[in-house]
Amino acid sequence: MNNILDELKKMIPNPKCELTYNKDYELLLKVMLSARTTDRIVNKTMDPIFIKYDSLEKLNNLSLKEVENLLKPIGTYKVKAKNFKGIVSSLLKINKVPNNEEYLLTLPGVGRKTINVVLSNLYDEQRVAVDTHVERVSKRLGIASKKDSPLDVEIKLTKKYKNENLKDLHNRLVLFGRYTCTSKKPKCTNCPFIDICKEKNKNL
Repeated sequence: MNNILDELKKMIPNPKCELTYNKDYELLLKVMLSARTTDRIVNKTMDPIFIKYDSLEKLNNLSLKEVENLLKPIGTYKVKAKNFKGIVSSLLKINKVPNNEEYLLTLPGVGRKTINVVLSNLYDEQRVAVDTHVERVSKRLGIASKKDSPLDVEIKLTKKYKNENLKDLHNRLVLFGRYTCTSKKPKCTNCPFIDICKEKNKNL
C-alpha cells in the first residue's frame, strides 16, 4: 500500500464531524460529552436540550441536578454534568469559544483531543485529534507503534501528513475506525489495507 491517505480519500471523499452544532459552545460541550460514548447518543440527547435552552445564559441557569437529569442517557453523567456547568459558567464570561489553547485547557473535562477537534472545526486550525478510533487505526496500519501514547500518535500523524488537511485526515480516520476498522469484529473483507494490517492474523 503506497498511500494510505489516497485510499481513505476514495472510501470517504467528504469527511465530516458527526457531532452536529449550530453554535461554537455546542460543539465544545458535545466533544467533552462524547468521551466513552457515541456521537449518535450525544446528538440525540443534546440537540433537543440546545433547542430548549438556546443560550449560555439559559444553560447556566440550570441547576447541577437538572443538568445531571438531562445528561443521564450519555453515561458518567454526574462527572460530565459538573464539567458541563463549569464550561458554561466560564464561557458565559466571554460569550465565545476562543481560539486559545491555554484558555481551553483550563476548562473542566477539556483535554488535548477535545481542543484539537474544536479548534480544527471552528477555526480551521491544522490539528489532528487522536481519539480511540484514530489511535486504533493508526496502530493497525503501522503509522504508529502499539506502545505509542495518543500524543505520540498525534505527533506521528502530524509529521507524516504535514502537507495535508489534518481536519479531514482526522475525520477520515474516525469514520474508517467507526464503521470499517472497528474495535471488535472489524469488516476486514471490505478493507483495502488488509495486506498491511498489523492485526490481520489475530482473532479480532
